[in-house]
Amino acid sequence: MKIKFFTVGGTIDKIYFDRKNDYQVGDSRLSEILEGAHIGFEYECESILKKDSLDITDEDRQTILDRIKGEECRHVVITHGTDTMVQTARKLQSVSDKVIVLTGSMEPSRFRSSDAEFNTGCAITAVQLLSPGVYIAMNGRIFDPDKVRKNVDLNRFEDV
Repeated sequence: MKIKFFTVGGTIDKIYFDRKNDYQVGDSRLSEILEGAHIGFEYECESILKKDSLDITDEDRQTILDRIKGEECRHVVITHGTDTMVQTARKLQSVSDKVIVLTGSMEPSRFRSSDAEFNTGCAITAVQLLSPGVYIAMNGRIFDPDKVRKNVDLNRFEDV
């Protein structure tokens, strides 16, 4: 089984230049995370965007959708910012022949306390086990995009 990873930016790829105020979305660390995990499956990584999810537009979502539709691989993981991950997941629901799992992190992957590696691992497991559809893997759970929200106060995703 091959898994195709797409990155679109978000907190998982942020680089901060001061105490969480001045930042930019940098190159993804996803390849480093995967190499460090000594995984046993074939994969490929590709960047679609490098944006904070609050800056992702409807045109960007269409670009993501078009790229996913054009992908030959059936198993897709997308790293995405958490603020608008649900909107992008809903946009992708028209793709019926793939298992698509979106994930991200509440803290940049470069931070020692980041949840990026854990969430990535959950997404990898999910994409291998779930039926075709679109899912969100966050906080150790798998969510239906139509039944989830980000709870900003508790810094986690939860059922609605």
